[in-house]
Amino acid sequence: MRLECSFRLKAEALLKAEVLILVLLLSACAATTSRTTDDATTTTRVKIALLNDARVGGLRLDVKTFQGVVTLSGTVKSEADEQAAIAAARKIQGVRDVKSELKIEGSQGVRASAVQ
Repeated sequence: MRLECSFRLKAEALLKAEVLILVLLLSACAATTSRTTDDATTTTRVKIALLNDARVGGLRLDVKTFQGVVTLSGTVKSEADEQAAIAAARKIQGVRDVKSELKIEGSQGVRASAVQ
């Protein structure tokens, strides 16, 4: 009987160790893919915010996100529109920084600016 109890205790300990290892492995996989998912989610949320913004909603702006840094590109009508787009992007959860590669109609070249 004691031998059977000893085997049972060892089997339970082994099962607990296996479950712990499985949980750790799964959490590591989630951490690896979460940045990509978070960036995609952030991009989507920023696009929705821009569409819902009365000032810039009708403009065609591109949004890209990498590690929480949002880059806005496209053409706006004025510097005020650029600032409105930046402000809308900043309000979104997950945005660490906003970089503007927006062109202003009538201005020469691309005026890229990093906004913090």
